[in-house]
Amino acid sequence: MKTILRGGYVVSGRSCRRADVLIDGEQITQVGHLDETAGARVIDVKDCYLFPGFIDAHTHFALDVCNTTTADDFASGTYSALRGGTTTVIDFACPDKGETLRHALALWHGKADGKCYCDYGFHMTIDDWNEQIERELDEMIDEGITSFKMYLTYPAMMLPDGDIYRALTALRKRGGICGFHCENAGVIDARIEELKAGGHGADVYAHPLSRPDYLEAEAVARLLRIAQAADCPVIIVHTTNRAALREIEAARKRGQTVYSETCPQYLLLDDSVYYAGDYSMAARYVCAPPIRSKADAEALWRALRHDRVQTISTDHCAFTLAQKEMGREDFTKIPGGLPGVETRGELIYTAGVAQKRLGLRGMCRALSENPAKLYGLYPRKGIIAPGSDADIVVYDPHASHILRAQDLSSKAGYTPYEGFRTEGAVSQVFLRGTLAVNGGTVIGAPNGIYLKRNLCSL
Repeated sequence: MKTILRGGYVVSGRSCRRADVLIDGEQITQVGHLDETAGARVIDVKDCYLFPGFIDAHTHFALDVCNTTTADDFASGTYSALRGGTTTVIDFACPDKGETLRHALALWHGKADGKCYCDYGFHMTIDDWNEQIERELDEMIDEGITSFKMYLTYPAMMLPDGDIYRALTALRKRGGICGFHCENAGVIDARIEELKAGGHGADVYAHPLSRPDYLEAEAVARLLRIAQAADCPVIIVHTTNRAALREIEAARKRGQTVYSETCPQYLLLDDSVYYAGDYSMAARYVCAPPIRSKADAEALWRALRHDRVQTISTDHCAFTLAQKEMGREDFTKIPGGLPGVETRGELIYTAGVAQKRLGLRGMCRALSENPAKLYGLYPRKGIIAPGSDADIVVYDPHASHILRAQDLSSKAGYTPYEGFRTEGAVSQVFLRGTLAVNGGTVIGAPNGIYLKRNLCSL
């Protein structure tokens, strides 16, 4: 069936123009002024913005971590994502040390296949390095996994610097790309010991004190020098602060290719959330790296506006408030992570576009176009153009509302943005040509498909 979206403004990374969009089957076939097309239904989207389907390239669904499992599995997580305009997620397949990449891929397919309401792909975490893992890189790329992740913190997942260098060298030869969680694990552990010895073991505010911004920046600087030695492009995931941004800029001036991702919590919130007094209220914001200062948030907005930060993902890693209670007597046992996959688009439009921190084109680049290019999905995804998948978000700038956990779909049961008033709302979402969300209601079954991705084209 053919569908015409009439009267809206089509947004891309380069322009925003009034245009009609013709959908035929799963693809976009025309963009421009369209006359009536025989057999086509016409949907009036007058004065709404039409974005390419949002891509969230950093989610953690059905993840076993911190002696528990994240509240959202692939069914509830992708249902929430689709409601918020996200038509593609890329989750992290995480082998335990000693396991093969092949084992992790099969495990994540078992968690996701047939359960996803939006399209999906996987990154692959590398937490071991040996000849077998290196051989498996080719198999992963053949399976459409062209992006990987490594950690500079968490003993169960981190690699020594030499193995990071070896892995990056191997990825460079294959055209792959790797994202990094950058924090200085050793110094953080030492600071945790000091805070506990000082009687702060049960204080939530000890969490940000143990993981200051400069220990993130130090790890970014160290990682970027390793990447320089390996001559390999890298991604700094969930960038939070000015000091880390300075290290990224210094590497770019040396001629390195470095991409940066940030998240809504680092753009809209500040570290006062950890001093709420009430344990439950403060613990819900525990994530790593921690939420930083207002000045850091404004620096991230400036970097986004000037394309120095390329993507906004969520790092959606949801736990219920009951799960957060695990750390009441020991802040290091609070499961770290926030829900956010459902609210990202409305938050970025409200705090970015409506507040003139970011333009419509910049929002499109950060939420759609850049992640599609960075993760090998462009131009199938990330753009409203003939031949692309008809993944379209209809955003009504006049449909403001209040964010409340009771109205959201995440199994976390709370939102970090409770009471936040949006400017506009996601009105409709098309997934490969099918109307999948209408007025906040998800229509139909979990029809998401697994996406084999190409190499980075950003």
